Amino acid sequence: MLSKQKLEQFRKLLNERLEELFNEANKTVSVMTDFDDNLPDPADRAALESDRNFELRIRDRERKLISKIKEALERIDGGGYGICEVCGEEISEARLKARPVTTLCIECKRRQETVEKLKGA
Repeated sequence: MLSKQKLEQFRKLLNERLEELFNEANKTVSVMTDFDDNLPDPADRAALESDRNFELRIRDRERKLISKIKEALERIDGGGYGICEVCGEEISEARLKARPVTTLCIECKRRQETVEKLKGA
């Protein structure tokens, strides 16, 4: 079981990441609303549209990560952080450091990926 000190370290890490993601989202909104996109050249317009689509895909991925971070913070508050949701065993601290939003221990994650590979084959 993670100590209170370790849980607070993870809480701090998750909150910092959440703040970074919100700042990036705000920058994107600001840039997209402030930019004059009245470009006469079709190639320039196409490039701008492609860049915007790419940026929006990144922000969508980040939106999903924000959700996972909020859920991880709720698990810290509720006492379930660091416990695998499949087998109920502790998730290693090394795995939590690598992926603080994880809900699966490494063994359950491997099994899940194997099943996904078999379904896709």
